[in-house]
Amino acid sequence: MEDCQAFSTTTGLKRVPLTPLRVFRGVICLVILLSTAFTFLVYFGPLAAVMLRLLSIHHSRKVVYFLFGLWLSLWPFLFEKINKTKVIFSGETVPARERVLLIANHRTEVDWMYLWNLALRKGCLGCIRYVLKSSLMKLPVFGWGFHILEFISVERKWEIDEPVMRQMLSTFTSPQDPLWLAVFPEGTDFTEEKCKRSQKFAVENGLPVLKNVLLPKTRGFYACLEILRGSLDAGHSI
Repeated sequence: MEDCQAFSTTTGLKRVPLTPLRVFRGVICLVILLSTAFTFLVYFGPLAAVMLRLLSIHHSRKVVYFLFGLWLSLWPFLFEKINKTKVIFSGETVPARERVLLIANHRTEVDWMYLWNLALRKGCLGCIRYVLKSSLMKLPVFGWGFHILEFISVERKWEIDEPVMRQMLSTFTSPQDPLWLAVFPEGTDFTEEKCKRSQKFAVENGLPVLKNVLLPKTRGFYACLEILRGSLDAGHSI
């Protein structure tokens, strides 16, 4: 069985040391995001997600997409300009303003946030949606926002998740609603312990043994494709 390895790169980039100044900048960025998120949720959430939804789900979503994109544009600014983090995009060009399914490896607990930097540049920041574990939906402030933004909550038990996913996905099939649906097929973030369990399962079941990522769970991914296939413009591996 191969050893689990942390992600390595051949680009020559080096990790910047975590200095007190970087910690301070990170805390400031987090405070700004939390305080502005609370303001948006209290003052605009009920109007956009509840009152307008009684009249039209499509118009409600357009308002939510606009407000969410407006607030979320703070993240790339704070992350790249204030926190001085360099973000590099490589590979094929992702067309702008398409309805797409995004497939990404879940390397860390916060890698899903990096998709916002890409979505901003493609004019799709407000319509990005995630399939995420149910415990995150219970977080103060952010959890409330996840509900308003119609993120898909999963327990990671298929007998429980299947009806929830199918019901939620069926509401995203209209071409009137822009959509970037992000899916992490592994279902959890990467750690060495999880990697060893994944490798053991692979050996026992005659599957490829992976070093840098976990084995994907295919049922949720297949459900996304099955339900949204006719309404998607593309699928992108990020």
